[in-house]
Amino acid sequence: MIEDDFYATLKLKTGEEIFAKVIPTDEDYENLKLLITNPIVISNISSRSGSKVGYKVEPWLKTTKEDMFVLNMSDVLTMAESRDVEMIMMYQTFIKKQNSNNNILPSKKPNMTRKMGYISDVNEAKKILEKIYKSL
Repeated sequence: MIEDDFYATLKLKTGEEIFAKVIPTDEDYENLKLLITNPIVISNISSRSGSKVGYKVEPWLKTTKEDMFVLNMSDVLTMAESRDVEMIMMYQTFIKKQNSNNNILPSKKPNMTRKMGYISDVNEAKKILEKIYKSL
């Protein structure tokens, strides 16, 4: 049995093809579960002439922020370990970008300036808006 985590392409019985870091569990093969981290879906992008231009990388599940999932081995049609450096680098770059977008700390947000718009307190703004409304 494989004991270390590895990168792999998984073809699920549903027809989905995902790429992820896989961590096998210590159960027997019939009850084997796979922990997959940050699964992604990769699709080819083609030009109008039909030649391949690049890849589109998206998260496997788009409505969750979770990064680890459990798969039953019985739901996996086939799995192939990947040693493709280009694919692994694309995966790691996407995950880093996703994590940096999801972890924006308040301290990293820009400070408000007058160039961004008028700064006032709620009472001042209320008075100004009431004055504008009454003048209409």
